Amino acid sequence: MALILIRAEDQGKLLNTLADIERHAGLKVAGKPRIIDSRKADEIAAKILRQEVRSKSDIAVLVRVEDDTTKSIVHIRKIHPPAHVIVISEEYGEFKALEETFHGLTYLKGYYSHKDKPNKNLK
Repeated sequence: MALILIRAEDQGKLLNTLADIERHAGLKVAGKPRIIDSRKADEIAAKILRQEVRSKSDIAVLVRVEDDTTKSIVHIRKIHPPAHVIVISEEYGEFKALEETFHGLTYLKGYYSHKDKPNKNLK
């Protein structure tokens, strides 16, 4: 399972990015995305990227995907989502702390997975 940090300007772009991750990158979101403080997300992004972020985020979420880190990175690099997406691997020191706090974070409202819908053609 991979952990993904998404930083965005607004909730609409955030939701579109989640949809892009599922539809175009072909990754399966495990559970519901969790809201993380945008300042904390900016700090984590700056540490991982080893440079200051160009723009501050107004909303950020952590998402778990069922695919492994390498596959997640490869597939996300092929899409162009409207928000900043960072795959956080186990190699980063921030991974363990984020993993531990993940379940304590609030769910993102307005998200649903299009892959969770039952197929109406099946009987």
